[in-house]
Amino acid sequence: MWTSKRRAVVRALYVVAFPSLSANSFAFQSTVTSSRSRWLSRQHSTRSYSVSSIKMQIDNRVALLQVPVTESKSTNLKTASDYIRKAHDAGAKLTVLPEIWNSPYATSAFGDYAEMLPNVGDKLTEASNEGETSEAADNGWGQSSRLLMTLAKEYNMYIVGGSIPEKCDNKIFNTCLIINPNGEVVGKHRKVHLFDIDVPGGICFKESDTLTAGDGITHFDVDGLGKIGIGICYDIRFPEFAMLLTQQYDCKILIFPGAFNLTTGPAHWELLQRARAVDGQCYVMTASPARTSPPNDDDETDTKSKYPHYSAWGHSTVVSPWGEVVATCDEDPAMVVTDLDMSKVDEMRMAIPTMKQKRNDLYRLVDG
Repeated sequence: MWTSKRRAVVRALYVVAFPSLSANSFAFQSTVTSSRSRWLSRQHSTRSYSVSSIKMQIDNRVALLQVPVTESKSTNLKTASDYIRKAHDAGAKLTVLPEIWNSPYATSAFGDYAEMLPNVGDKLTEASNEGETSEAADNGWGQSSRLLMTLAKEYNMYIVGGSIPEKCDNKIFNTCLIINPNGEVVGKHRKVHLFDIDVPGGICFKESDTLTAGDGITHFDVDGLGKIGIGICYDIRFPEFAMLLTQQYDCKILIFPGAFNLTTGPAHWELLQRARAVDGQCYVMTASPARTSPPNDDDETDTKSKYPHYSAWGHSTVVSPWGEVVATCDEDPAMVVTDLDMSKVDEMRMAIPTMKQKRNDLYRLVDG
């Protein structure tokens, strides 16, 4: 009975949206993704229509924004603003930006692009709402956070602000801000597990060369969606972290803005999302930057890059509590839109009640 109900819901609810050439129009592809057919989206027929015909917020509709990132912060801010507007026009109640969306993903760039960020409970002042743009406004908060707070209030939506480099007390953090429809910061997550890896023949990257790890668990509430837990990229590799959010804080959705690469992406990106969804019997959503091409050093007309190029895997994705990929895209710039049926979380937890079957006499999860 569970299987038949689950399949009916997947057929009815999930769509993938790709930006078209027009800023106000999208080609929507209806997809049903399974373990055998999840990358057939480009072979499906598409139908185009203007998102300006929607512009009405739909309960439990979420949007993942797979934006391209450049070395120009002003360009990145404009791109984020455009995509957030598109999410609003598509009826999203909550939208998610990718990891490090205002800066190149390079340890040498984090310090150059880092900003002072607000804390939980902070809002913009009247002066900044009336057009104050200097970083002297609002205790020196940077442009990126003020943009998110302004747009969340303007569009009456929740914004999970991916992550940006944050400077605080002579340290730099990889930080995600969560803004509610009043423009208030309701969550602030500093990446807990830093991306320090060295894969022979693959990639070597050490965030700890520049970044400091966070030391907290972050979750927030949204009417209709319940409690939502936040991690950033490498945090998804630690099941204990996700279990704290789902089992001790009762999160029904986990969101991981991330920027996996071309070595770890094809091997582990989807696998880890499905694993965390099954472990926590919850929805898992990820938002990645779009993949961009490295500069051509042999082309004299091509702008030389100041920072090492990082190729993101892309494939922003939504995974159901059953562990199925139900909405996704490829590596190109995209907006993934889906309607979450939150009753499926409760159904899964009742049908396979692993949270009530723990052997606390043998093992125990402790919030340190």
